[in-house]
Amino acid sequence: MKILLVNPPNCGKSIPEERYGIESIKMIFRGEPLALEMLAGNLDGHETAIIDLKSDPEGLEDQGRAFQPDLVGITGVTCEANTMLEIARWFKAHRDVPVVVGGHHASCDPAFFNHDCIDYVVVGLGAISFRQLADALEFGRPVSIPGVMCNHPQSAAFEPRRYTDADLADHCSPRYDLVARHRDQYVMGGAGGKVGFVASAFGCPHDCSFCSISGLTGSKYLARSDDAVLRDIGQLAEVPIIRLVDANTFGHIDNARRLARRIMDAGVNKRLVADVRADTVVAHPEVIALWQKAGLSIVVIGFEEISDARLDSFQKRSTHQASLEAIRILKDLGIRIVGDFIVSPDYSPDDFDRLTGFVAQSGIDLPIPSILTPIPGTTLYEQMKPRINNHDLDYYTFTNAVVPTLMPEQEFYNRYAQMLKRFLAPLHQAPTKGKN
Repeated sequence: MKILLVNPPNCGKSIPEERYGIESIKMIFRGEPLALEMLAGNLDGHETAIIDLKSDPEGLEDQGRAFQPDLVGITGVTCEANTMLEIARWFKAHRDVPVVVGGHHASCDPAFFNHDCIDYVVVGLGAISFRQLADALEFGRPVSIPGVMCNHPQSAAFEPRRYTDADLADHCSPRYDLVARHRDQYVMGGAGGKVGFVASAFGCPHDCSFCSISGLTGSKYLARSDDAVLRDIGQLAEVPIIRLVDANTFGHIDNARRLARRIMDAGVNKRLVADVRADTVVAHPEVIALWQKAGLSIVVIGFEEISDARLDSFQKRSTHQASLEAIRILKDLGIRIVGDFIVSPDYSPDDFDRLTGFVAQSGIDLPIPSILTPIPGTTLYEQMKPRINNHDLDYYTFTNAVVPTLMPEQEFYNRYAQMLKRFLAPLHQAPTKGKN
C-alpha cells in the first residue's frame, strides 16, 4: 500500500494583525514532523512518503498528485485543525482514498473531525494504531482497533487504547530520510544551528490545567528504551543539536539519570536540548549536572507565571521560589534557559510590568510569552468555556486572546507585542561560538 503522511503548513490567524495592524506577533514553526517520521518507521512493507508543508508549501500540489497514495494520514495541533480538514477535502476531490487524522487536536477533540472528508481518527499515541489500521484496510479486514474512531455509519463503538511500552514502537527507527531534503530548514531559535528531533518519552506525570500532553497517553508517562534513544541520535549523525521533544524529559528521574550515563558512555558529541520542570531542577541538581556533562546545553522550562496564586490556578504544583532557585542552578552550570511564560487575558498593565521587570533581572536567555489559550480537551477549556468568545480554532495559536481581555483589547495587544519584541530580541543576535 502507498501511504502519504502530511504535516500542515504554518497557518493560524492573528487578531492583532487583522484588527490593529500589529505584525510582529505571529509565530513560525520550523521543527521537523517527528510524529510522522515515527509513524512511517513502523510502516515497513508499505511505500511511505511525507509531505512537510511547513517546509514545502507547494508540496500538496506537487508530491500529493505525483505519489498517488492509497491511504492518507494528516497530523496537526489545534490551530491547524481547520487546515487539516481542507487538506482532507483536497484529497477527496483529487483522489478518493481513505483519509486518517491524528495528533494533538484529534486526540483532544476527536468529534471535531466527524466530517465526510475524514474516514478515521487516531486518538492518542498512533504508531501501533495507525499500523493496525493500514493493515486492516490493505487486507479488507473490519476496522475494530482500540484508539481508532471510525466516521462511518454502522461502525463499531470507539474503544480507547490502553497504552503500554509496546505503543512506543521502540523497535522501529524514525524515517528521518523521508524529510532529509528539508534538513537545513529544521532549526531552533536561540540554539544556533541545525536541530534534529528525538523522543525519549511520551506523556507527562503532571496534569497542568492548560496542557493536553498527559491525555495523549491516558495520563501515563512512557519512557522509551535507552537503546532506541541512542539509535535515533545516531541516525542524525550530521546534525549538531538534538532536541529531545518530550514534554518532560526528566519525568522519571531514575530513567533520566541512566540515560545521561548511557549517552556519555556512547561518546555522543552533541549539544542537547531538553524540557525540565523548575521543581525537578531544584530537587535533583545532581542529575542536571550529570546531563550537562552528557551535553545538555539548553533547557526549556515552563515557568508559566511569577505569581504563586496563578501557578496554583494552573495546577502547576510548583512555586515562584522554585523557579528562582532553578535559574540559579542552571546558570551556575552554564546551561542556557528558554523560559515559557503565560500571559493571561486578565493581565493589567501592572502585570505586564511585573513580568517584564522579572525577566529583565532573571538571567533567562530566551523568554517566550504565550497568551493563555483554552485548548479543547484540557481542564482549562472546561473552566473557561463560558467566557470563550472566539470559537474559530484558526486563532488558537497562543498569540490570540479567545476570551475578553481585562484591558482594552488594542492596548492589551500593544503591550503584548512590545513584550514579545523585547523577549525575542536574542533570536536576532548571532550566537557566540563555543558558548552554551
